Amino acid sequence: MTFTTQPIGDPSAPLARRNPVAKLAAALLFSLPLISTLDPLTPAIALAVELALLPLFGLRHTILARQVWPLLAAGAGVLITMVLFAADRGGTLLVGLGPFDVTTGVLTTALGLILRLFAIALPGVIVFATTDPTDLADALVQNAKAPARFAIGALAAFRLLPLLNAEWQMLTLARRARGVDAGRNPIAKVRLFGATAFALLVGALRRGGRLAVAMDARGFDSGIARTYARRQTFTGADTLLVVGAIGLAAAVLATTITLGLFRPII
Repeated sequence: MTFTTQPIGDPSAPLARRNPVAKLAAALLFSLPLISTLDPLTPAIALAVELALLPLFGLRHTILARQVWPLLAAGAGVLITMVLFAADRGGTLLVGLGPFDVTTGVLTTALGLILRLFAIALPGVIVFATTDPTDLADALVQNAKAPARFAIGALAAFRLLPLLNAEWQMLTLARRARGVDAGRNPIAKVRLFGATAFALLVGALRRGGRLAVAMDARGFDSGIARTYARRQTFTGADTLLVVGAIGLAAAVLATTITLGLFRPII
């Protein structure tokens, strides 16, 4: 378990310098239209666009690949689920497994879902990989007019994520010192993992409660108008980023519709 809350991209890159709210809005507006279709071409084009724009965010493909490995696991899960439980098994039979026949129809549907998962998740990964959490909280309060209680509370929780890694290691070592070791027994490993995860959850809830009390004691919800140490401005370039995201999303959908491959979800 490893968590990082610091940007991993080049902060001087053209799109990495944009306002955090603008980047968040652009990611959301570009991703939402992908939910409307089941065909694999629309998310494939969107994914190609996202990967082509990575250098403008100051990100290298190799560095990003190390951050999105959970998506690979999720994609494998989608593929296995479709092979086992797909209702539509039309198309050419590729592998005969009795009730779990693998057909071109099953693989096409699975491919569309996997590509859509990547195309929807990747913009969010790019935003958080190129944005300082404090800048994001400041921009949400100043530009998006989000409640300060919510934004600062979310920032505090986000800053505590790296502690989960250290606490997990501490719990594991403490249990090992007490002679609690699963060895090679898979069932014992599952039980030990569950017990450690529960202890981690309890510790996180207690820490969150103490943090909430401390923040209230320092007047984070006093209702008094607060000042800002770091101003976040929304410029014309930020507006162009949002408009460009809308234009690219429309172009992706238009391409699929023009080719006659658009499969609406309804």
